[in-house]
Amino acid sequence: MTSPLQQLSDAGTTLWLDSVDPDFIDAFQPLGVSGATSNPIIIAGLLETGRFDDDLAKFFEAHASDEDVAWAMTDKLVSDAQAKFHGDWERSAGDTGWVSFELDPLIEDVDNPQSTEERAARYVELGKQWAAGHENRMIKVPATPGGLAALEELSALGITLNVTLIFSARQYEAARDAVWRGRQRFGQLDRFKSVYSIFVSRVDVYTQKKVAGLTDGAQGLMGVVNAKRIGIANAGFWSDKELELQQEMIFASTGAKLDWQAEDYYIAHLAGSDILTNPPETTQAIHDSGKAYASVSRVLPDQDILSDLDAKVDVPAMEAFLMEEGLAKFAEPHKQLIATIRDKRAALTAAG
Repeated sequence: MTSPLQQLSDAGTTLWLDSVDPDFIDAFQPLGVSGATSNPIIIAGLLETGRFDDDLAKFFEAHASDEDVAWAMTDKLVSDAQAKFHGDWERSAGDTGWVSFELDPLIEDVDNPQSTEERAARYVELGKQWAAGHENRMIKVPATPGGLAALEELSALGITLNVTLIFSARQYEAARDAVWRGRQRFGQLDRFKSVYSIFVSRVDVYTQKKVAGLTDGAQGLMGVVNAKRIGIANAGFWSDKELELQQEMIFASTGAKLDWQAEDYYIAHLAGSDILTNPPETTQAIHDSGKAYASVSRVLPDQDILSDLDAKVDVPAMEAFLMEEGLAKFAEPHKQLIATIRDKRAALTAAG
């Protein structure tokens, strides 16, 4: 019998892991997972396990700054994951096998006094630094004003991009157009790959809390509909560009958030195209479920549900709320990563 993860792949979905844990990669890669993403929460969680204390000790000798150690460890863990997925990257000619490296989230800290232009310049500077010398590394940039302002120049440098923190069609279109303008300036379109990470479950948490009067049938579907509509628009935009590689959506934030949702709620609704990036526990739940998955990512709900959502959900207000919330979640984990490293330095120094 074909496994659920294989059925997802057969339906047209590319599976990536929302982790660079080498143990999880080793477990899930043989089951069809062919890429990964990273962020400070993931890195901090790995360091807290104690499994990488020997690496930390070496970096503590080389770097006086906890910030420098954070980036050195991130670079190492992402590079190690890239090595594991490099075969997928080669076999697919660059369509999968990527690992995302997130640029400094503190650029978006609420206490950062920099202007949009200064933030954009910093993204470009860091993008060049962390992309250099890597074949299957994606540079992850948020769809904030500063991030969006950096995308064309980053793309014009030939850097492969994962645009993250997308909640609306407006953000997606601004990101896509900037990336495409930049890549046309760079050329080498036969090697061009880009992805756009639409956050799904946070939208449904928002509508449950903030949108009164949605019908029972529509509640819990705004995230799915939003993602599907943007996915359909993305497929349409690239359809006549005659590119060799797919320019895809990443359906991100796919863990169940509402108490009535099954663990694979979003996976079942979004199977059939693009990339699903799931945390290890969600990937394991899919593997263990025994369920069959059909290709439905381009199929929208009935018109009465769409009409209810369109009438009652103020998308600009939703984007503004989720972006404010998302930026807090974006910057704070990096501060926690620094705190984790500071504590590790103290503990390892005392033990030594």
